[in-house]
Amino acid sequence: MKHKRLLSCLLAVITAALALAAPARAAGWGVSYQKEGQPPVFDVQVETLKQYDAVCVGDTSQKVLYLTFDAGYENGCTAQILDTLKKHEAPATFFVVGHYVKSSPELTKRMADEGHTVGNHTFHHPDMSKISDPDAFRKELDSLAELYKETTGREMSRFYRPPAGDFSELNLKQAKQLGFKTVFWSLAYVDWKRDDQPSRETAFGKLLPRTHPGAIVLLHATSQTNAAILDELLTKWEDMGYRFGRLEELFPSEE
Repeated sequence: MKHKRLLSCLLAVITAALALAAPARAAGWGVSYQKEGQPPVFDVQVETLKQYDAVCVGDTSQKVLYLTFDAGYENGCTAQILDTLKKHEAPATFFVVGHYVKSSPELTKRMADEGHTVGNHTFHHPDMSKISDPDAFRKELDSLAELYKETTGREMSRFYRPPAGDFSELNLKQAKQLGFKTVFWSLAYVDWKRDDQPSRETAFGKLLPRTHPGAIVLLHATSQTNAAILDELLTKWEDMGYRFGRLEELFPSEE
């Protein structure tokens, strides 16, 4: 009987340890656009994100847009995008990876020099939802921050975007513990396929009806279409009464 109780205790300890070691349920970021001009329906409750210092949308009563660009590699588009942002005096956040900083140091410096925020998109762009080890999670973020500082002489912002939007609740907790603000999005379209770029008409047809107050806009800096239409797109948004805000506004302590 004594041995059975001991065995039972050991099994309970092993089960608990395995549960702690197992990654939390993974999810891909998803939104559903149901009504023109209104915020989408999110797969995750906005209030749930807030407890982890994570955001996907701003104040939906304010006509403000938060421009963000994911930059995995340079495709000859970023300089034009930066020129257009300067023309409109529109701040943006560029989420970069290690390859981008290494291969395009001058453009990375220009982003910061022109007043934009540079955010952490991880060093290797892995599926972060599959990383449960805290040291491995930290290394993906810290390695990029170190490279960015070596390249620009600046500290990288503490804004983090999971590659492809893949995350788990454990990831959100890990990021918060490391002092990062996780940033998802509420407005995007399929613009990342290098050999299948959307037409101007398709881009406007997807983006404009989905535009809503407080939108965090995700565009890819690799997109030739985005570079070509950005001036006209920002003008249309301005004509609709929108201003362009900084992500820091969503986190008062970051201002």
